[in-house]
Amino acid sequence: MPHRSLLAEVRAAVTPRATLLIVGVIALQLLFIASYVGALHDPKPKDVPFGVVAPQAAAGQAVRRLEQLPGTPLDPRALPDAAAARTRLAHRDIDAALIIDPRGGTDTLLVASGGGRVLSTTLTALVATVEKSERRTIRTIDVIPSAPHDPNGLSSFYLVIGWCVGGYLGAAALAISAGAKPSNPTRAAIRLAVMALVAIIGGLGGALITGPILDALPGGTAALWGLGTLIIFAVGAATLALQGVFGTIGIGLVILLVVILGNPSAGGALPPPLLPPFWKAIGPALPPGAGTWSTRSIAYFDNNAMTGPLLVLAAWAVAGAAITMAAAIVRKRAKAAP
Repeated sequence: MPHRSLLAEVRAAVTPRATLLIVGVIALQLLFIASYVGALHDPKPKDVPFGVVAPQAAAGQAVRRLEQLPGTPLDPRALPDAAAARTRLAHRDIDAALIIDPRGGTDTLLVASGGGRVLSTTLTALVATVEKSERRTIRTIDVIPSAPHDPNGLSSFYLVIGWCVGGYLGAAALAISAGAKPSNPTRAAIRLAVMALVAIIGGLGGALITGPILDALPGGTAALWGLGTLIIFAVGAATLALQGVFGTIGIGLVILLVVILGNPSAGGALPPPLLPPFWKAIGPALPPGAGTWSTRSIAYFDNNAMTGPLLVLAAWAVAGAAITMAAAIVRKRAKAAP
């Protein structure tokens, strides 16, 4: 048998399809680096919802002073009293509040590290600097602290990331074992049913691990279980939908949306007010961001401010299931056409 040239061997070993897949992998790799480094390399507070409690004249003056800080790190608004500030914190309407004491030289800063310790630490340092310029000091009270076994407030983020991984890997496993595009609506429905089962089991497992087993997160196990089920199914259904439309490439698209764009914008490592504008804008619309916000609400904020994020996750789940079924129906009709 004659020896083939090296170029011929390369062509045989690396097919055009493999070349395209490798190019896609390199592109995803570079996008991963750009997204994570771009989102996390230079955290700066921007328009952080911030309460100010003071007598009427002093409150207006303090709000104007904080509005004029370089770079507009704060979005201040006057509140009637300390009780209102605590309520707004609990409902996640603000991220911190400054209670000014006109009779003394020390003011009180209320923070909520359960929403992200990096943010509360950043706000403490910022307000301390502002107060020092006014020859005043602050004492900081963490009114909604992160749990003892969740000191940096990251357990909620990692839990959601695990749930998302379960969603797209479960759907990818179905594609690897039986083809990316289900051949008919019945098989598409079966895949969605399997994803629902995976979601129920994975949601319960994650809730038990972070709750009763490791005691990393407070909050109700049942609520976390329900949220985890929704997150896993939403990501899994979206993966099935993209696979049904684009084939194997759909897995790469899910990685782009959920991992490359979704994880750094989720508000885990850096809460949303510290993210650059692009990541801050897209985070709430993607499953990791909606999931992280909801998990923290369950764990630390008495289930407050969850309607929007839950609607986002539900939209992903419904749209994913609908597109999965529609793609299978179109494929069946195309095969049946003469």
